[in-house]
Amino acid sequence: METASRLFREQGAHISVADLMKACGLTHGGFYKQFASKDALIDEATTHAFEELTQLRDAGLEQHAGQRDAAQQTLIDTYLSTEHRDGTADGCPVAALATDMARGLGDRDAHRVYTEGVSDFAEWLSTEDQDGITRLCTMLGALVLARATKGSPLSEEILTTARAALTATS
Repeated sequence: METASRLFREQGAHISVADLMKACGLTHGGFYKQFASKDALIDEATTHAFEELTQLRDAGLEQHAGQRDAAQQTLIDTYLSTEHRDGTADGCPVAALATDMARGLGDRDAHRVYTEGVSDFAEWLSTEDQDGITRLCTMLGALVLARATKGSPLSEEILTTARAALTATS
């Protein structure tokens, strides 16, 4: 599941079953023993990606002894880093799967898991000073634009500016 989740985040849900199975070291027939359809795999991979995000969030809380503001700032700094910009396979499922979900790839379960994951992430990012959806949109927009402009000075400027804006409001 980890390999499929990584590949979906890196290449999108349009990747073929044959390519997925090759990366997993399985046969095409082996896929259908595990999953009823590609949509079923997308459901599980989406769930897995959001579970990883929750684990990252919880690890940040533990690292900061339950201090949510400090954990949020660490997550923001990590999210808006060049390492995260460049690491699409291990990156945020919100950014990686947004266009696939908008195009209707996957089934209703995948869309439900994605929507719940976005909602939970936004809720966790809320502070007294700023709405979580505003913070999430700032982070997501900055990450997508930084990835799209990677290799130019603008990419780093986007990350730096978004980090500063979110730090000023925390």
